[in-house]
Amino acid sequence: MNAEYDLFVIGAGMAGITAANRCASQGWKVGIVDTLPYGGTCALRGCDPKKILRRGAEIIDDARLMHGKGVNQNGLTLDWPALMRHKHGFTDDIPGAMESTLKRNGVSTFHGDARFVSRHHVDINGEQHSAARFLIATGARPRPLEFSGQELLVDSTEFLNLEALPRRIVFVGGGFVSFELAHIAARAGVECVIIDHGTKPLRAFDPDLVDLLVRRSEQAGIRVHHSTSVSAVTHTSTGFHVAIERDRATSNIDADLVVHGAGRVPNFDGLDLEAADIAHGPHGIDVFGHLQSRSNPYVYAAGDAAGTPGERLTPVAVFEGKVAASNMLKGIETVPDYAGVPSTVFTIPELNRVGMLEQEAARDGREISVRYHDTSGWYSNYRIGETTAATKVIVDPATDLILGAHLLGPGYSEVINTFGLAIKLGLTTRQLKSVTATYPSVGSDLGSMF
Repeated sequence: MNAEYDLFVIGAGMAGITAANRCASQGWKVGIVDTLPYGGTCALRGCDPKKILRRGAEIIDDARLMHGKGVNQNGLTLDWPALMRHKHGFTDDIPGAMESTLKRNGVSTFHGDARFVSRHHVDINGEQHSAARFLIATGARPRPLEFSGQELLVDSTEFLNLEALPRRIVFVGGGFVSFELAHIAARAGVECVIIDHGTKPLRAFDPDLVDLLVRRSEQAGIRVHHSTSVSAVTHTSTGFHVAIERDRATSNIDADLVVHGAGRVPNFDGLDLEAADIAHGPHGIDVFGHLQSRSNPYVYAAGDAAGTPGERLTPVAVFEGKVAASNMLKGIETVPDYAGVPSTVFTIPELNRVGMLEQEAARDGREISVRYHDTSGWYSNYRIGETTAATKVIVDPATDLILGAHLLGPGYSEVINTFGLAIKLGLTTRQLKSVTATYPSVGSDLGSMF
């Protein structure tokens, strides 16, 4: 096709930027557009700023754990405005740096709302552009809620930009966002409540370790309501009433802020995908395994916008962007390899998973060996005063291969990467145990986890 661009990318997050730079480096004429500043959710509104704020909470928690063990807190507190300035020191320069890199690589950059008008044309702020191919990498947005007053909630983006923390916060939903943000706020002295509709929060993670994390959360001052639904949120003279229902009984929780943590859905607002014959569903663009649209062969999708088996994680978005770019450039059909991708809930301590859950392996009819350890008394945790830590490793006894690993404890977000590597490369527990680790380190505990 005689088009203005070889590739036009919609969405300037990590998936879109990765693909745009790669295709431009191979001589393609590439355009990219986003309504929001360049950089995407992770760098600007999610993972990175969240973990910067978490560092302040970690210091508070570390000092409390060592109280009576040689550390005197002496009124140690978290200075939220100063911590927020520290966060902005990282995030504020990202959009400009990302866009400058794209321009240096020859990518044409646009800002505004994109809307398809045909299979090969997109409208941006009233101006149409044609492309031989499109990559949709628009990420996700908070899931629509159905109770009265849902418009009064703030999302994680707004929380991560609060100039000051209120005294009472209610988090709606029992997933990553609620737990991670509550663990930060609680260490700053905020009264936090998590409302979870299900019988157990964080359902993608090992239920035994989730139970331990919930108890640790409650010790930190976070109240967790299970099997509870929100029926309404209303303004009051002092803040908000959150009306909740459990077992047909209703009650109210008073709050100064109510945060949406009830999941996210692909963000296709205003794109008019139907105009370009782009089939999609609740999990994203309907794509083949190699990330090409099933209904429009000129369209690819990556990251949270793509209906793939991949977890909704930044590293997955990055390698899907790389695979999509390679497939378009070379005209091939490589399918991303999702094996051994770990995920972490960055609570304090953090909860990690890679591979299969125990119940998933059992449902598959696999014979399994479950290696569970309460590691709270192990040296690496005793040293810092942590009293909640455990590991569970799922092993195939016939092959000695690791099927899944589940870790709750400080520093275990680094250890889970080794388990991910083992799953991806097919390493056995014997091979991992044969490694001599530096000691004393958290990583040196790995052999004992089997």
